[in-house]
Amino acid sequence: MLKDIIAKDLTVIFCGINPGLKSAEDGHHFSGRSNRFWKVMHQAGFTPYQIEAEEDTSILDFGYGLTTAVARATSRADELSKDEFDDSLELFKTKMTHFQSKYIVFLGKAAYQAFSKKKQIEWGSQSEDFCGARVWVLPNTSGLNRGFTLDALVESYSGFYQEIQNNKI
Repeated sequence: MLKDIIAKDLTVIFCGINPGLKSAEDGHHFSGRSNRFWKVMHQAGFTPYQIEAEEDTSILDFGYGLTTAVARATSRADELSKDEFDDSLELFKTKMTHFQSKYIVFLGKAAYQAFSKKKQIEWGSQSEDFCGARVWVLPNTSGLNRGFTLDALVESYSGFYQEIQNNKI
């Protein structure tokens, strides 16, 4: 089981689609050897050093949290059914409403498409809020996502990082 790493009033809650098998087994977010999340977060400017998966709770120190749209671990996110997303929506909304981050970032389009019921999603900033938070959709850092190189991921995440820096109150 992979536990959320969240607190009230964070700047961002990053929402993965669901835990990978390795992350669920060892209890640390993005711990799969090929997952590039921690490297991308550092290279995009979110953290001053690269956090190791075993230290995932330290992300709270920077005002960020981690959760997943669906709790069930799989080797591939496409193993999830539409019903699993539908069944997860109310719990997810309750959680997001309770914790009230400034932004929710969906990592990959699948969860936001399922939750928003939209057929087409563009990368980046979304026009509607979700549970009072601004929404961004960024590419998933899974090693299975070969559509994005490390440089392309860093560029996408850097654009979001600049957005939150420009909107600090």
